[in-house]
Amino acid sequence: MLCQGGKKGKKAAGEKGKGGKGAGRLNGHHQENGMENMMLFEVVKLGRSAMQSVVDDWIESYKHDRDVALLDLINFFIQCSGCKGVVSGEMFRNMQNSEIIRRMTEEFDEDSGDYPLTIAGPQWKKFKSSFCEFISVLVRQCQYSIIYDEYMMDTVISLLTGLSDSQVRAFRHTSTLAAMKLMTALVNVALNLSINMDNTQRQYEAERNKAVPKRANDRLELLLQKRKELQENQDEIENMMNAIFKGVFVHRYRDSIAEIRAICIEEIGVWMKLYSDAFLNDSYLKYVGWTMHDKQGEVRLKCLTALQGLYYNRELNARLELFTSRFKDRIVSMTLDKEYDVAVQAIKLLTLVLNSTDEVLTPEDCESVYHLVYSAHRPVAIAAGEFLFKKLFSQREPEEEGAPKRRGRQSPNANLIKTTVFFFLESELHEHAAYLVDSLWECGAELLKDWECMISLLLDEPLPGEEALTDRQETALIEIMLCTVRQAAECHPPVGRGTGKRVMTAKEKKTQLDDRTRMTELFAVALPPLLAKYAVDAEKVTNLLQLPQFFDLEIYTTGRLEKHLESLLRQIREIVEKHTDTEVLEACSKTYHALCNEEFTIFNRVDIARSQLLDELVDKFNRLLEDFLQEGEDADEDDAYQVLSTLKRITAFHNAHDLSGWDLFTSNFKLLNTGIENGDMPEQIVIHSLQCTHYVILWHLAKLSEGSSRKVRPPKAKFAVSILQCLKRIGKAFTILCDLLLIFSHQMVSGGREHLEPLVYSPEDSLQSELLSFILNHVFIDQDDDTNSTGTNDDEAVKIEALHKRRNLLAAYCKLIIYCVVEMKTGADIFKQYMRYYNDYGDIIKETMSKTRQIDKIQCAKTLILSLQQLFNEMLSELGHGFDRSSSAFCGIKELARRFSLTFGLDQVKTRDAIAMLHKDGIEFAFKDPSPQGEGGPPLNLAFLDILSEFSSKLMRQDKRTVHMYLERFMTFQMALQREDCWLPLISYRNSLQAGGDDDTMSVMSGYSSRGSSIRSKKTKPPAATAGTSAAKRNLFIQPDFSQAPGQWAIYIVLTDILVVSLVKSANMWIKNMTNYSCAFSSQVTWMLAQRQQEEARQQQERAMNYAKLRTNLQHAIRRGTGLMEEDEEPIVEDVMMSSEGRMDDLNEGMDFDTMDIDLPPSKNRRERSELKPDYFDPASIMDESVSSISTLRFV
Repeated sequence: MLCQGGKKGKKAAGEKGKGGKGAGRLNGHHQENGMENMMLFEVVKLGRSAMQSVVDDWIESYKHDRDVALLDLINFFIQCSGCKGVVSGEMFRNMQNSEIIRRMTEEFDEDSGDYPLTIAGPQWKKFKSSFCEFISVLVRQCQYSIIYDEYMMDTVISLLTGLSDSQVRAFRHTSTLAAMKLMTALVNVALNLSINMDNTQRQYEAERNKAVPKRANDRLELLLQKRKELQENQDEIENMMNAIFKGVFVHRYRDSIAEIRAICIEEIGVWMKLYSDAFLNDSYLKYVGWTMHDKQGEVRLKCLTALQGLYYNRELNARLELFTSRFKDRIVSMTLDKEYDVAVQAIKLLTLVLNSTDEVLTPEDCESVYHLVYSAHRPVAIAAGEFLFKKLFSQREPEEEGAPKRRGRQSPNANLIKTTVFFFLESELHEHAAYLVDSLWECGAELLKDWECMISLLLDEPLPGEEALTDRQETALIEIMLCTVRQAAECHPPVGRGTGKRVMTAKEKKTQLDDRTRMTELFAVALPPLLAKYAVDAEKVTNLLQLPQFFDLEIYTTGRLEKHLESLLRQIREIVEKHTDTEVLEACSKTYHALCNEEFTIFNRVDIARSQLLDELVDKFNRLLEDFLQEGEDADEDDAYQVLSTLKRITAFHNAHDLSGWDLFTSNFKLLNTGIENGDMPEQIVIHSLQCTHYVILWHLAKLSEGSSRKVRPPKAKFAVSILQCLKRIGKAFTILCDLLLIFSHQMVSGGREHLEPLVYSPEDSLQSELLSFILNHVFIDQDDDTNSTGTNDDEAVKIEALHKRRNLLAAYCKLIIYCVVEMKTGADIFKQYMRYYNDYGDIIKETMSKTRQIDKIQCAKTLILSLQQLFNEMLSELGHGFDRSSSAFCGIKELARRFSLTFGLDQVKTRDAIAMLHKDGIEFAFKDPSPQGEGGPPLNLAFLDILSEFSSKLMRQDKRTVHMYLERFMTFQMALQREDCWLPLISYRNSLQAGGDDDTMSVMSGYSSRGSSIRSKKTKPPAATAGTSAAKRNLFIQPDFSQAPGQWAIYIVLTDILVVSLVKSANMWIKNMTNYSCAFSSQVTWMLAQRQQEEARQQQERAMNYAKLRTNLQHAIRRGTGLMEEDEEPIVEDVMMSSEGRMDDLNEGMDFDTMDIDLPPSKNRRERSELKPDYFDPASIMDESVSSISTLRFV
């Protein structure tokens, strides 16, 4: 039997050794102990030798002298924990386990927190697996004899139980892992025993049922004896497993270290899966259910993976019904876990639950998973897609055997495709069809690539009795079809869901080629009739026209599909003539661009068709433009519409095609000049004319960049003048101008393009001023000033669209600042709007500040202080020089300075020069203007020092002294003596520069506190009070005796902390006041008084230091009295959801802390059906009153 009292389970002393040489071997072993144990430890660490031979060698040693071998094993566990100490033979014979562990704790290396299970590096990479394998093989090899000798297993289990209760993390972690793996190995042994008992019982029953003459009584007696031995062995295994479960698991599954908790939950899942008859019941499932509320993601992850192994086996579903009903809501809520890995496994677990039974999950539960198919995190979306596919698409229409395979509209996939369309529409996230397709791709690729069925649903007439698709459903189906084609052709997830293109395997490449071939063969034939059917629907046509971009154009030639190509070109031409929508025209332009590939033989045919279309468009435009300009003010709206529609078509094509041969610049420039002179040109015509001219310049520049021999000079100068004249009334002109300035900046000559240097253009100061004025007048405005508010949904959409346009304008200008096209100081007018327009433009302004700081830290700092100075001057002009520093305007500037200070980060070395320059400019600004009150009054901008003090914390200590010296250059002797309210900014700024002593004091206090609360500071006992203790400490800080009331220790520490903080604050306040006081007055008497008060402050600090030492002593005492309780440890349970919805009202409701004995089931032949056990999830069932709520437990 196992000893539960901490003693090593061993027989009498006379039975320990064999013969009279036991002691000698023990002493001899002690002398060679280090080498022998290092050999065992090194072999496991390296993992090179077969573990079987290592264990066999140890078993031979155990048979020869079990004390020596067992001592080897004990030291092996000690060394695997990273301890340098060695258990000697004398310690093993004469000391209890608790004493041995205490001795090993004292010899533990406290300099490093690493131990073999946590050390990184290739040498220790396989240590954990080798360590676990050693324990497993050891039990497997000893399962027939040694583990039943009531010595080896009792000693090992007792040692591991004691180590698992240690305050040293390395001991606790290593021993818990060893104990759990030992338990798993014992479960395997118990399972084998159960099988052998069933076989023996079956053999016994078969022999007994024979006729008396044929019955072998000797065999019956042998089988009875064997069954008895197996039953005794099973009882022994039960005792061992109970000792491990109660001594280790029930304590360590709530350990404060997440790795330890994860080990426990992972192993209990293995036990329930391996030996479900013994462990798969509510008594053990409850531990997994409770731990699903763990605050660490890795522990929650182990819970879900353990449950997946159980739900995967459908034979075990009946035993999981009660658990499922109790913890189903928690599993569903974990699909929104903040750890994506946990969310993925939660969804996979629900998929297994769905496979086992379709009745457990309610429609609300399923809907909470459905929407995750649109998640930006691809693993979550893939898991949700699998769940959706199992739920909605698992039921297919069975096909009759021998019947021809149905295709198109009659195929089994037709209804499933319709279901996909219905789901997409009901989800109300219509712009994310690509995300839905990507989520279903891995599990439903066959369905999603049934393009023949999709085409049939769109083109063919519905079958008798079949309901036709609505217009909205057809639009959704076309969008889904386009997304499936793109996914098959590109083989990568949509934008925002992938981490980049990965290298495809040979199989994936072959699948991609086959899919492109098949889709080209299908849609080359089907696309022209689809375009003809939906020619007037802009949304459908836009999606359909994108299909040729993914074709294998060689199929048109090899498949002899030229007639279908001609039909496609005709349809595209008709669409261009019918539509004026920009998206449709751009789709047509991109389709022509995809088909006009010189590598394929169809290029000439497509190029001719494109040229004919463009010739007609340009001729029509020139003719309409000439008539339109001649008519002048007499032109009607129909003429303007004809010009605009034709110009739209040309602009859309010029975006993707080089139309330099048609000389569009002359006609567009003439149109712009006429509109500017007359001032009555329609805005849309001006916008598209500007855009078209912009494309002309870019295509000219592209030819120059390619090294064309012709000297082509983009006519940008006069075009820039035209843009500037349009700037005041058209926002699009601003974006085009910013793009041109960025393109023709000094950046264009980089990368070996020095021949473009004559084209470099730098904007004049007047142009920069115009750009900045436009931003201030059109971007930094209130919503109501930009749109007329009516309070309707349409009005909200208009506001959002207007805000989007303003953000684009601001981003275009900020790019000019970042790329140094305009001077960085112009950014001051942008930066000063950071707080006021934080919700609208905060991200853009913050990113601009970050980029400018990377370019030039000092200039960026000067720009920031300039923006604060501008706001300060604006405030002075509004409020006057006698403003109140508590006013909202001044507080707003100070808050902005604080935000600017935070953007500099924590690395003072990198920002040292920038911060110093910022203070220099701020000081100069504060003293620049004289006092409006005359001589003796504060300077006009002195209050700016109060704003500047927000940056003092970013100065290094030596720089504070330098800045203070620079400040004194501007100060007079009378200024240093002033104490009126108007001089407070100067006083507070000087104090912020003189701060530093407080940091030293608090760092010392923090050092004492951190050393006092260290988890592993167990080597030495707390120092006792010496005779040299000061009188103040003896009289004022007498340590109380709480030996009779241990619970009051924590209260005493809290009171001590409060007193320490108050003493330190009081002392520091005296020092600050006296320092300023001594600086202000120079008389000898005042100086002596200041010295005396500083001495008193020093004594108060000394008392505070003594209290810190006392607090350390108290913490040591608390640790000795409370075992593994830690005062600063947070509870395990916390909110781990990505959203606040669906939080559990009471995580501890129904938790049962009672520990059940492990009772292995009887053999199957004599097992009887029994009633379902009581609901152990019911809090009223068997709540252990000795254990309080799990959320309040704190462990080391």
